[in-house]
Amino acid sequence: MASRLVVIIGADPPARLDKALARDVPEAAHLSRSRLAKLIEEGSVSRGGEVLTSAKMRVAEGDEIALDIPDEAETEMVAEDIPLVVVHEDEDLIVVDKPAGMVVHPAPGSPSGTLVNALLHHFGGNLSGVGGEKRPGIVHRIDKDTSGLLVVAKTDRAHHALADQFAAHTVERRYLALCHGVPSPADPRLMGSRGVSVEPGNVIRIATNLARHPSDRQRQAVTFQGGRHAVTRVQVERDWGEVALIACRLETGRTHQIRVHLRHAGHALIGDPVYGGQRKVSERRLGDVALQLNGFSRQALHAHTLGFTHPSGENMNFVSDLPLDMETLLEGLDAASSDTSA
Repeated sequence: MASRLVVIIGADPPARLDKALARDVPEAAHLSRSRLAKLIEEGSVSRGGEVLTSAKMRVAEGDEIALDIPDEAETEMVAEDIPLVVVHEDEDLIVVDKPAGMVVHPAPGSPSGTLVNALLHHFGGNLSGVGGEKRPGIVHRIDKDTSGLLVVAKTDRAHHALADQFAAHTVERRYLALCHGVPSPADPRLMGSRGVSVEPGNVIRIATNLARHPSDRQRQAVTFQGGRHAVTRVQVERDWGEVALIACRLETGRTHQIRVHLRHAGHALIGDPVYGGQRKVSERRLGDVALQLNGFSRQALHAHTLGFTHPSGENMNFVSDLPLDMETLLEGLDAASSDTSA
């Protein structure tokens, strides 16, 4: 058996079929470029009834490309008794507060210990089947080492309603993060960066396209040709000179979006092992807390606020306090700032 997905090619498509599909396939389909290439090779991709047999074939804006995706082989999803912080539950959906270090769903290298394994234990079969056997109830994701709020669908009607809101960019997603330096509209270097502008209220808007890094398929990279459009808005909440607490609002929700955009802006997240580079905080200026910041074992990023419209029509908003590891950093920064000013 196979399910059919029809993709309409958008404006200014890449020259190759596989690249165009990688850009325009909905993220919810979870189809990598290598998986798309395999579908083409297997004769599972067509246009107007004609099978497209080469990944290098050209496509045009408006082309309707059909992908016949074989059902995945049955795999045994194991329910695991993993603690979950459930912020809200009703007959349609669940809101959970995910700890840092937990993968959302099983994948190569992470076959167990995931949020899905925990959900199966706590909620059994009471999860939406729209995401497939490996992703029951999963509407959106946050990175393994990002903490905070996710909504999980219990019913198919909730899954479709929520997916539509994510696609329309109407879900409110506000993240708190600690970054190197202090992003400022008064910084000519930052304001001179392509894709960066300022909005009322000193809100910094970062608008670029994002695509897989050309040499490292595990990373994303900023691009201005091809890729997927991505918009992040950044506002400084606290300022310690070398470090800032920032609020990031997502207009879009691309893979690693905040992390890549802050790297592009020159203000990579504290602790980010992929996009943080070798940048360190000065021990001379911040003392002992600099050691904590430089040794922080994950990106300092927390999904703080989540707002959406329930399938019933009710507007719902949830807030998650900063986890202890990030709160400890803030306390250390305040203490260092107080020592400096004393």
